[in-house]
Amino acid sequence: MSKIQIAVAKGDGIGPEIMDAVVQIFNAAEVPIDYNFIEMGKSFYEAGHSSGMTDAAKKAVEELGILFKGPMETPKGKGVKSINVTARKTWSTFANRRHFKSLNGVDTVFSKAGIPIDITIIRENIEGTYGGVEHMISPDVALCRRFISRPGSLQVHRFAFEMAKKEGFTKVTCAHKANIMKMTDGLFLETFYEVAKDYPEIQANDMIVDDLAMKLVAYPQQFQIVVLTNLQGDIMSDLCAGLVGGLGFAPSANIGEHISIFEAVHGTAPDITGKNLANPTALLLSGLMMLRYLGFMDHANTIENALLYTLEQGAHTGDFGDRSTTSLSTQAFTQTIIKHLGKVPSANAARESKVLSNFVKPVAPSDQKMMLGKHGQGAEKLVGMDLFIQTEHLAHELASTIQSVLPARLKLVNIANRGTQVWPVGSKFTECVDQYTARIEAISGTSSMSELLACSQALSSTLNLSSIEFLKYFDNKAGYTLAQGQ
Repeated sequence: MSKIQIAVAKGDGIGPEIMDAVVQIFNAAEVPIDYNFIEMGKSFYEAGHSSGMTDAAKKAVEELGILFKGPMETPKGKGVKSINVTARKTWSTFANRRHFKSLNGVDTVFSKAGIPIDITIIRENIEGTYGGVEHMISPDVALCRRFISRPGSLQVHRFAFEMAKKEGFTKVTCAHKANIMKMTDGLFLETFYEVAKDYPEIQANDMIVDDLAMKLVAYPQQFQIVVLTNLQGDIMSDLCAGLVGGLGFAPSANIGEHISIFEAVHGTAPDITGKNLANPTALLLSGLMMLRYLGFMDHANTIENALLYTLEQGAHTGDFGDRSTTSLSTQAFTQTIIKHLGKVPSANAARESKVLSNFVKPVAPSDQKMMLGKHGQGAEKLVGMDLFIQTEHLAHELASTIQSVLPARLKLVNIANRGTQVWPVGSKFTECVDQYTARIEAISGTSSMSELLACSQALSSTLNLSSIEFLKYFDNKAGYTLAQGQ
């Protein structure tokens, strides 16, 4: 079997120790991989590389298409973006796949109760609040923009259903908060069922994310694949990690059309760095996901069975296992797994995955930036605008000021504060901050950009405008929500 070269970033803290352990295991199993070790992580950020990686590292990943990385620390401080998130977004790894499976030898409340867990979380990896687009629109009010796109949602849903079809899963669940975030999560849910129609053999259902959290803790065996938006997926992933023993047993793959990243998602553990105490299991499991992605099924099965056998025998590092038995160091645990290559577990079924992957190195797009195809249809109609206004005046005073300036073709529909209507009707018990949203619409039902901009310019002479959002209809459907109480 011909060798495949991959980019490897050892990471920060315990990263180099656990990466060295995994590479030792791969080499002992004669995995046909060549390793191109690249410079990436906190130290390279501090050396002046704002993305946390050198130009040579970026070039290597884009040429090879695979990045295998240890945990990385993002320097603390305002304005510093996460190195991990930057890598995922830069290379459009749109689907974060995390697999949570009960492991014999890793005791949890569920394993002790005889309840097996085998859950895959598919998290949209690019959009949502992780766009990191935030502004202070007054000294007391911060605003975050949450982006959910139709192409991005279709992309991750298609991945989830294709994975289910390819690997023999029978059920995919979409978790969301569309009952509250009707535009953003509503679009995510709508596109889920749009894709589900192409896979009639797979059961598709949806669930409010807070209900999911409760049922994951109470009845985790009900779930197979769950697909979520970015932030919700991040939170539910960590919850699921807790069900199987923690992040030390939670592998992660970030899959893109051209480039994919396989990583451990636990912390850098600076308190045990360099002490030969770290648990390499999560990174090893992530590496096994990578091997299967590359098509090295037999090697992945051999290594995973050795790991399962090792855990079954009671071998453990200091962070888990039977406290009455001696904990192994990182290197001792690694060598124990290597010694068990060729063995299979007896309590659990041996891993025998045979699904092959056709890995192809990425070809750079001809254009500087790639555009996902446009899927939305229908005519657009501009009907008004929301003005974000900083003021400490009461709502009725603000309404009088706005109405005195509005042209005859426009009307003030309502004023909201923190999303709750406070004018023309509201409650004296609604507490307000110094940021209002005034909704202005065209009386005729249609406006123009020039008319709305002229109006906002006129209002800016007497009001402190923070931001503007234009109100549009798409295919005769409102592209905006109502205020609470409107």
